[in-house]
Amino acid sequence: MDVESFSYTYFMTDIEGSSRLWELYSDAMSSALVEHDRLAAHHLSAFGGDLLKSRGEGDSLFAVFSSAQSALECALSLQLAFQNTSWPTPTPLRVRIALHSGHSQLRDGDFFGPAVNRCARLRAIAHGGQVLLSHATASLLFSSLPSHAVLLDLGIHGLKDLSPEHVWQLTHPSLQNSFPPLRS
Repeated sequence: MDVESFSYTYFMTDIEGSSRLWELYSDAMSSALVEHDRLAAHHLSAFGGDLLKSRGEGDSLFAVFSSAQSALECALSLQLAFQNTSWPTPTPLRVRIALHSGHSQLRDGDFFGPAVNRCARLRAIAHGGQVLLSHATASLLFSSLPSHAVLLDLGIHGLKDLSPEHVWQLTHPSLQNSFPPLRS
């Protein structure tokens, strides 16, 4: 078994409240998930992301980018698409996105290691509609943000079973920018 180490920007999503939506509106949720997957596949491909796992856990996605800037531009574009979609569910799908850059091991076509875990923990503290970045990713982007985008400093937050993380939120005039406190 070959094990190689790579540095990427990890991109993880999750649909907020999907279990409840599946329980109450399974037919509508089935249709909504088809549209979610179509949008995600289109945007990931357009920005050079490689989708590794769909449905890794629940309704989550896991992708990798060789460029933090491409990952951020994809996150912005995808959140705008999700926000502007007419969903068949009674309430719109709200997707949380997390980005973290670092090294991981590639083994049997899958990525493993602390960087992947950190991205997953960052996603877990986000709210639907929110894009969170680790400090490692934010530091790669300060001088190359998309037009009108700003990284909002959310401070240091605890992540389950990991050391604390300096967390940043992507803000943009076309996105929702106000959220409850992080779930850290």
